[in-house]
Amino acid sequence: MLTRAQYPRELRAWIFLPVMLGVLEGGAVGVLVKIGFAGTVPPLVLDIAVAMLAAAPAFANILSFMWATASHGRNKVRFATRLMIVTAMLVALVAVAPRNTLGLWLIVFAVVAARMFWSGVITLRSTVWRANYPPHERARLAGNFSAMQAIVVAATATLLGLALERWDDAFRFVYPIAAVVGVFGAMQYNRIRVRGHRALINRERAHAEETNGRAIFDPRAFINVLRDDRRFRNYMLAMFVFGFGNLMVLAPLVLVVTERFQFTHFPAMLVTAAIPVALMPITIPFWSQYFDRVHILQYRSIHCWVFVTMIATVAIAALFRIPELLFVSAIIKGVAFGGGVLGWNLGHHDFAPKHLASQYMGVHVTLTGMRGIIAPFIGVPLYRFFENWKPGMGGLVFLVCLAISLTGAIWFQVLRHRSKSWATKAGE
Repeated sequence: MLTRAQYPRELRAWIFLPVMLGVLEGGAVGVLVKIGFAGTVPPLVLDIAVAMLAAAPAFANILSFMWATASHGRNKVRFATRLMIVTAMLVALVAVAPRNTLGLWLIVFAVVAARMFWSGVITLRSTVWRANYPPHERARLAGNFSAMQAIVVAATATLLGLALERWDDAFRFVYPIAAVVGVFGAMQYNRIRVRGHRALINRERAHAEETNGRAIFDPRAFINVLRDDRRFRNYMLAMFVFGFGNLMVLAPLVLVVTERFQFTHFPAMLVTAAIPVALMPITIPFWSQYFDRVHILQYRSIHCWVFVTMIATVAIAALFRIPELLFVSAIIKGVAFGGGVLGWNLGHHDFAPKHLASQYMGVHVTLTGMRGIIAPFIGVPLYRFFENWKPGMGGLVFLVCLAISLTGAIWFQVLRHRSKSWATKAGE
């Protein structure tokens, strides 16, 4: 009964909250600064900023485990709502950035900080989903929320691109509007109730007492999860390698579409952000049916090949100068994102005890952040290296990305065949 009551409330929140996420999309904001600040800041500085913005959604997650521990024993919905409001305030800050080096770094700061606070929302959202929705319906309902988020994010990124096509300073109005809509969504989210919330909080506090009340940011909690659960540790290692290659792609892609293909704001944002996100709602239902039937190891062993295909398509497009293939790759990426959002948000539940769900998610998201810190700053210099070696060959960087992701994909096959745990979903 509570599930039926909370579902529409949460769905309403995800109609409004993603508006501010749309203007934070790595591809969208990366294109905004690459085109908008070209010629006003040194090229090297602009390259570094593009790399940071493209990777912000990933490397901001380095703080996820901190949010998991900070919220331990506290009201999950109230905590998440506060993080949403701070995110909205940082989104609004982008609007006042001047078109100079200081303004560029102000945008980088605002976007990265906003993503850091949002990583806490992602971590806590997973716990709310586990408490409120039964395992046989969780992927479908989470898929609905993710689909709604994708529709709104894609629409917002598209409107941002169209607005910037007409007026270079349109972001000074778009970002504050997105922030206001985000705050309204946070107020809607604050109305959600969590099934068994008091019991969950009590279990978390009891667990904290059992671990001798360790400091809230104690890294030993992170290490202990990986040390004590061998299956989850192996899964995280495979995810790290596979995801590393994927995270290397976006920053060089922004450079390719704006430099080699000379795309303006709108087509560049379509390829880097709008099309992949827009296709997620279409593909999520198909992935969710499969996800509900199998263990995450089996799921990943199939899903990973879509990402591999996407990177291969980008490489061919860049190396042979075929702009149409960039749009094909964006479509494939949308299919990959549709499956990835389920695995990323829910996959850890096939390993985690219920009272440690937030900590397992925290480990997963934090490791995403660790590879997000490194990957873009390898991808961009590699692109420049290949371009300086031979103009037009910067696309070779995508072959490096492909090799890394392919290694991770093969690793998933090995884990699937080694483990028999994928045959059934984990017990609750």
